[in-house]
Amino acid sequence: MEVNQYLEMFIEESKDHLQACSEHLLELEKNPDDLAIVGEIFRSAHTLKGMSATMGFEDLADLTHKMENVLDAIRNEKIHVSPEILDVVFESVDHLEEMVMDIANGGDGKRDVSSTVAQLKRIELGEEAIPEVVTAETPATAVASVLEYDGFEQTVIAQSIEQGFNAFEISVRLREDCLLKAARVFMVFEILEKDGDVIKSNPSVEKLEDGQFDQQFYVAFVTKESAEAMQKKIMSVSEVEEVIVATIETPTTAVASVLEYDGFEQTVIAQSAEQGFNAFEILVKLREDCLLKAARVFMVFEILEKDGDVIKSNPSVDKLEDEQFDQQFYVAFVTKESAEDMRKKIMKVSEVEEVIVATIEQQQHSEKEQAIQEVVATATVEVEAQPATAPKPSTAKPTPAKAAAPAKAEKNHAPVGNKTIRVNIERLDILMNLFEELVIDRGRLQSIATEVNHGELNETVERMSRVMGDLQTIILTMRMVPVETVFNRFPKMIRQLSRDLNKKINLEIIGAETELDRTVIDEIGDPLVHLIRNSVDHGIENPTARLAKGKPEEGTVVLRAYHSGNYVFIEIEDDGAGINREKVLAKAISKGIVTQEQSYSMSDKQINELILASGFSTADVISDVSGRGVGLDVVKTTIESLGGNISIESTQDVGSVFSIQLPLTLSIISVMLVEIEKEIYAIPLSSIIETSIIRSSEIMNAHNQKVIDFRGKVVPLVFLEEIFEVPRKEPQGDEFHSVVIVRKGEKLAGLVVDSFIGQQEIVLKSLGNYLTNIFAISGATILGNGKVALIVDCNALIK
Repeated sequence: MEVNQYLEMFIEESKDHLQACSEHLLELEKNPDDLAIVGEIFRSAHTLKGMSATMGFEDLADLTHKMENVLDAIRNEKIHVSPEILDVVFESVDHLEEMVMDIANGGDGKRDVSSTVAQLKRIELGEEAIPEVVTAETPATAVASVLEYDGFEQTVIAQSIEQGFNAFEISVRLREDCLLKAARVFMVFEILEKDGDVIKSNPSVEKLEDGQFDQQFYVAFVTKESAEAMQKKIMSVSEVEEVIVATIETPTTAVASVLEYDGFEQTVIAQSAEQGFNAFEILVKLREDCLLKAARVFMVFEILEKDGDVIKSNPSVDKLEDEQFDQQFYVAFVTKESAEDMRKKIMKVSEVEEVIVATIEQQQHSEKEQAIQEVVATATVEVEAQPATAPKPSTAKPTPAKAAAPAKAEKNHAPVGNKTIRVNIERLDILMNLFEELVIDRGRLQSIATEVNHGELNETVERMSRVMGDLQTIILTMRMVPVETVFNRFPKMIRQLSRDLNKKINLEIIGAETELDRTVIDEIGDPLVHLIRNSVDHGIENPTARLAKGKPEEGTVVLRAYHSGNYVFIEIEDDGAGINREKVLAKAISKGIVTQEQSYSMSDKQINELILASGFSTADVISDVSGRGVGLDVVKTTIESLGGNISIESTQDVGSVFSIQLPLTLSIISVMLVEIEKEIYAIPLSSIIETSIIRSSEIMNAHNQKVIDFRGKVVPLVFLEEIFEVPRKEPQGDEFHSVVIVRKGEKLAGLVVDSFIGQQEIVLKSLGNYLTNIFAISGATILGNGKVALIVDCNALIK
C-alpha cells in the first residue's frame, strides 16, 4: 500500500483522536467510576494504534499500545482510576501529540518515551514497583517480560527453547560514575555474542553505541549457558554494578505479524487458508560475510515460487535486487508445503545462516485492515460499489512485494458513512481566487446590462447572480472552522497549570461554535495559549490569597467567542487580581515607555495596555509559565498582523478581560457603496444598522462633538470627508445630509456621506505591503466599471 497518499489524512485523523482522548480523560477525572468514558478513550487509542501501525510509525503505535493496555485494564476493572494513573495517561497523550506534530512537520515521529512506557507497564501490572525479576539463584521461574517481542522474535525464542536453549532477559546496570558507557556496552555484547545470540535490546543497539541511555539496559538472549554463568561473566566487566538474569516465559499465543497487509493481500491469505494452503511469514538471514546478497535472494525466491506464491516481502523486491538491506529479509508466502520442509529447502541455499518460518495468524477483521478502512472511509464520499473478489492463490500469482490496490471489504449491512472529505487549504485558496475574478466580471456584466437595457441580457445576468450567490455561500462556508478546534486544547492545559501552580481553576468556554476563517484559526492558537497562561499565572491568586480577599477558593477563567458585525471577538476573562495601575505606571516610567507628564493624562485603558509594550513586565519573580509583558508584545504583533487588535479592561482585585478583535477575513463581502465628491467608498453591510437622511438643524453639539438623536439615543457623527481629507471644488451647504448608522458592539456612530449608490458584493483586496496601517481603511476593491473603491473600517472610526 502506498501510504504517502494517506499521510495528510492520517495526521488530521490522529489529531482528532488525540483531542477526543484529552476531552474524555478530563471527563474521566471528574467521573472516575464511569467505565463508558474509558471505553470511548480506548476506542480512540485503539484506532490510532492501528492507523499508526498501518502508516509505519512504530514508535507511535507502540506507545499507543501501552496506553491501550492500561485503559483495557481499567475497562475490565482490574485497575481503579486514580489521579496518578491519569497523570501518566495524560503524559502519554502529550507525547503522542508531539510525535504527530513531528510527523506533520516532515519528521519520523520518533521520541524518547522510555520513562512513560515504564510507568505504563507498572500500572498495567497493577503495581507501583518495577515488575519482579528472577535472579540467578532462582532461574527456573519465568517472569513477565520487560521487552516487547514481535512475531519472529517470539518464534525465535520458542524454537530455541524447543531445541534445548535457555532464553533470558538480562538487565545490566552500570555504575553512576561510569564515563565510557558505550565501551562497557561493547564489552557486554562481546561476551554475549560468544555464548549465544542476542535477540533484542532496549534501548536499541544504535542508541547503546551512542551512549543514549541512563545507566541501565535490557537484552533478550538465547544460549546454552546457565543464568548464573552468564551473570558472573557480565559482572566481570568493569563498572558494571548489577546484573539480573531472568528466564523468558515460553510464548503461548499466536505469532503476531511482522509484515503489513492491505485488504487484497489479507483476502488472498484468508482464501488460501480456506482452500487448504498454509500461510507463512519467513525470515531469511544471510551470513555476515555474504558477498552476493542479491544472488542469494534470487535463489531463495526461485525455491519459493516453485512451491507456492509470494504475497509480499520486506524490504520490497526492488530493494532486495539492489541489495538495499542488511543481512535479513521477510517474505509472506502461501503453499501446500509444511513449515519444516520450506525451512529445510531454503537452508540449502549457500550462505543462508538462519531460516525461521512462522504461521500467519488468521483474523476475519484484523486491526490493520480496520484501521485502513477507517482512514479511507473518512476521506471518501460514501458510494455504493460491488465488493471486489480476490483471485485464488492457485490461479493468481501476485508479484513479490508489489502491493495491490486495496479491495473494499464485503459488507454484511450498509453502515452510515461519514460523508465528509478533507481538502487541502491551498486548493480552497485557489478556488476562492478564481471565484473572486468571477465576482469582478459579474459586476462588469451588471454594469453593461444596465447600460444596454436588453431584456434577455438582464434576465441572464440576474440568474447568473443568483447562482453565483449560492456558489459564494458554499465556498465561504467551506473555509470556516469553529474556534472550538483551538479552544479544545485549553481544558487539559488549565488542568496541568493548576497542578503546577497549586491553584484551583475552573475554565468556562462560551461560544465555541463561533466560526472563523481557517487561516486565522491556524494563527490565533499560540497568542491565546499565552494569554490564558498569563491569566492563570498572574491573574488568578492562590487559594489562600483568594480566601483572604473574600473570593471563592477556586478561580474562574472564561474563554468567550462571539460574532459582532464583520468581526469575531475572543475574550479571556479572569476573576483574579487584575492589573495594579500604580505598579504598571511606575514600571513604564522607569523603562522610558512613557514620561511622568504623559502619565497624568492617561486613561485606565491606556495604562492597562502598557503591558503590551515590548519587554514590559511587572512580575517580581520571572515565571516559566508566563510573564506579563514578556511575550505579550508578540501576541499583540501577531493579532495586528491578522488585521485585528487587542484591548484590555481590568479592575484591581476584581479581574481582567483581554479582548481580541479579529476579522472574519472573508474575501467577498456585501457592502453599501457611498460617494463623497467624486470618490467612492464601501461600507461593510454587516456593520450597518440603517441609512438615514437628516436635516442640518437636527445636528447638535455635545463636548465638541457633533451628534444626532437617533431613536432616543445620542449618536456621534463622523464626517468621512474630514477623516479622509477629500478635496472639494466648492464647499457644500446642503440642508440635508446622508448618514449611514453603523455599530461596533453596543456603540453607534453616524457616517456622513454625500450620497448612497447602493448595495453590492465586492472582492476584498489588501492594500499591499507599502500601504499598511492606513487609518479607517481595511482594504480596497475593483468595481464593475474598473474603478477602485476603498473599504471603510467602521470599527476604527468608533472609539
